[in-house]
Amino acid sequence: MSDAVLAIGTRKGLFLARSSGGGPFELQPIQFSTVAVPSVAVDTRGAAPRLLAGVEYGHFGPSVMYSDDLGETWQEAGAPPVAFPEKTGATLARVWQLTPSPSEPDVVWAGAEPAALFRSEDRGVTYRMVEGLWEHPHRPQWQPGGGGLCLHTIVPHPTDPEVLGVAVSAAGFYRTNDGGLSWEAANRNIRAPFFPEGSQYPEFGQCVHKVAVDPARPERLYLQHHFGVYRSDDFGGDWHPIGGSLPSDFGFPIVAHPSRPGTVYVLPLTADVDRTPVGHRYRVHRSDDAGGTWRPLGQGLPQEPVYASVLRDAMHMSPAGLFFGTRDGEVYGSRDDGETWTLVGRHLPDVLTVRSAVL
Repeated sequence: MSDAVLAIGTRKGLFLARSSGGGPFELQPIQFSTVAVPSVAVDTRGAAPRLLAGVEYGHFGPSVMYSDDLGETWQEAGAPPVAFPEKTGATLARVWQLTPSPSEPDVVWAGAEPAALFRSEDRGVTYRMVEGLWEHPHRPQWQPGGGGLCLHTIVPHPTDPEVLGVAVSAAGFYRTNDGGLSWEAANRNIRAPFFPEGSQYPEFGQCVHKVAVDPARPERLYLQHHFGVYRSDDFGGDWHPIGGSLPSDFGFPIVAHPSRPGTVYVLPLTADVDRTPVGHRYRVHRSDDAGGTWRPLGQGLPQEPVYASVLRDAMHMSPAGLFFGTRDGEVYGSRDDGETWTLVGRHLPDVLTVRSAVL
């Protein structure tokens, strides 16, 4: 069995957990104590794995740190690694997402607040803004969601570097077919019931919570909306609801299995106004037929009532396993596709993001 790492970004620090030879994950001491870590990535493409962490240093502002020794030491670019060009008049508030490209060896994407996309060509040390998206004619009309006007999700096509999708709260899903030079809104057939009757399928203005790509069938995307769960079979050209058999189609995270086509996971919450797990039980729901049917998975999860929600980036799946973290500081993991669960850590700060990888 291979060694694995789990990175857990919280409201007050970063925690790494290591597994050796397929054994249990052992939580290591806190890093970046008292510092919010809203985004992490584990980049295994190079000769040595690189950890990336989007951090928020309070008065000193947000930045991106990187480590090439699995967190023993951290480095930062000499100048602010993610910074808006002066002509934009914008100031970086948060790095919401760090995503290594699966098709370009040294490229890392960063999603920011205010909503913008940045590209690194040195494995996440320095970044430049993607002007094509910033200059999109819709952008002046974008409105913030509850968490701000943020580009929180980046979906690179697994094999085609020209194709990329992003989700912006609360603007919706946008995609490019030319490497970021031009972009189009891709929200067709997604219903937004908070719009007036007769205009509930807007071109943009959608509150998209998360989007995942099916690595085994890369034209297929899954989307967790503020009101609904959807699937696209043409990389966002058209969307179809798939949440009808779920106990609730409200939630934040959605993840696809890394090697099983058509297998996707969500963690339903009760409703927009009651963001607690359905029935006050943590239950990850899995579909093995691309959203046709769903099955709840909870063996090993708490049986007593629970009330904490799970944020959009706080669930992740890789060959290392399936993991999720809660807003009351618990992290659970499964090594058998969600059939059984074990506790990885508890009494942590509010979990913002989790990422895992086999080393």
